[in-house]
Amino acid sequence: MDLFKTPQIVLFSKDVSGTAAFYQSLGFEEVFRTPADGSPIHVDLALDGYRIGLASEASIRDEHGMDPVVAGQRAAVILWTDDVRAAYKLIQELGATSVRAPEPWLGRLLIAWVEDPDGHLIQVVQPNPMPSGPGATGAHSSV
Repeated sequence: MDLFKTPQIVLFSKDVSGTAAFYQSLGFEEVFRTPADGSPIHVDLALDGYRIGLASEASIRDEHGMDPVVAGQRAAVILWTDDVRAAYKLIQELGATSVRAPEPWLGRLLIAWVEDPDGHLIQVVQPNPMPSGPGATGAHSSV
């Protein structure tokens, strides 16, 4: 079926500009903003073909008539890296809040958890440099 294409996730944000700046500091590039001038109500960012949208809570409520859930750990942004420990340190220096320090998972991955400035979970992950156990590989499959 070729009906759908270019999927992305949109996160609800209390501070679209601030959260967009945070993701840009991680290497994401802004690819869409509305309005073009002034305080944005929506920004799209892309990294390596992966696209994240940030929409203001107010615009979702006021313009679309939705009741956005803005608290709690309802989704996670997954960022693959070659060095979880270095990425975990850097991402905190750039404004993320630590949730869990790097730890092995499933015998084949090394993962760490942080929250972005709006409280969305981010998992930083790499293939475990020393896989162990049955079926342990470095294949990209987290969460």
